[in-house]
Amino acid sequence: MPREIDDAWIEEAIASYRRIEQRQASLQRAVAELEVTVRDPEDLVEVVVGGDGAVRRVVVTGSLDGLTAPQLSRAIQQAITAAHDAAAWARRKVYEETFGDFTALGGAR
Repeated sequence: MPREIDDAWIEEAIASYRRIEQRQASLQRAVAELEVTVRDPEDLVEVVVGGDGAVRRVVVTGSLDGLTAPQLSRAIQQAITAAHDAAAWARRKVYEETFGDFTALGGAR
């Protein structure tokens, strides 16, 4: 028995696939442009992290007078960790904004 082809379903599947591709491209552009800037709790270090999680810039913003190497290292690590977490949060938000209202084929979400 030959299988019936549902042309309407196939057309909807193709349209759905194209919408997904467009949204993925939009998500990739948004993440590529994303930058998060965070400072450590002591306001000694500022770290800029890209949407991909890579550290783009580390700037010492506070005074180093009387600061020990371990204190500076801790400030850098705190700022990097916070910036990485903030970038992950921002990526999730961009993803939700991009795909939050997406309706899968057949109307399921």
